Amino acid sequence: MSATVALTPDVGPSWLRPLIDNIDRVPDAVRRRLPGEVVAMVTAARATASLRRDGRDAAVLVLFSGPEAGPLDGGVPDDADLLLTVRAASLRHHAGQAAFPGGASDPGDDGPVATALREAHEETGLDVGRLHPLVTMERTFIAPSRFHVVPVLAYSPDPGPVNVVNEAETAIVARVPVRAFINPANRLMVYRRTLSRRWAGPAFLLNQMLVWGFTGQVISAVLDVAGWAQPWDSSDVRELDDAMALVGEQGGRR
Repeated sequence: MSATVALTPDVGPSWLRPLIDNIDRVPDAVRRRLPGEVVAMVTAARATASLRRDGRDAAVLVLFSGPEAGPLDGGVPDDADLLLTVRAASLRHHAGQAAFPGGASDPGDDGPVATALREAHEETGLDVGRLHPLVTMERTFIAPSRFHVVPVLAYSPDPGPVNVVNEAETAIVARVPVRAFINPANRLMVYRRTLSRRWAGPAFLLNQMLVWGFTGQVISAVLDVAGWAQPWDSSDVRELDDAMALVGEQGGRR
């Protein structure tokens, strides 16, 4: 059995304080960026999974790194970053998709924090002793995979080296500058056509990856809640495959 990991919200740096203090606003910020029919569909699927008890528990690590002191005028330090992975192209599910490190709970995990830390270590080699779990976000049901996912917000002044541990599962492990997500030039809406419907959600086109789906939704909501978001063109709507084709072709969008 894994040891219980305590949450330490007071350890978070001043520049993360607006997010830590308002973490309960993240779900509403996610829903504001999604069409009403998508929110209704996910709500119905979650209720069905709960009745059938066929959903699985999972957790992901939302790890911010950077100096403990922020800019004097507020905002995010220039060298603050967020840990992400890109799944291997050979996988059967979610191939090539950018994601927070994380995964399904094991019987030996003592809650979602332990799951997030274990999975992050297994995927990236992260030394979890160098980070501080701060708070957990609302448990979210991911309909396609039928996972009930808890995002765990964490902070580290210096997480140390991170790398791809298993190339069969992970293609990229990267500490992405938070400024890259804030930059309006890197933002767009992405949809994945399902039958005759188009369901678009917030995404980020970077030089190594397209961040969309659940991960893009959480990051977009985090920027809104923390007060970091800048005005961006939400009318720039791309089909998923078209957007993926732009990865690496934008002259290094940052």
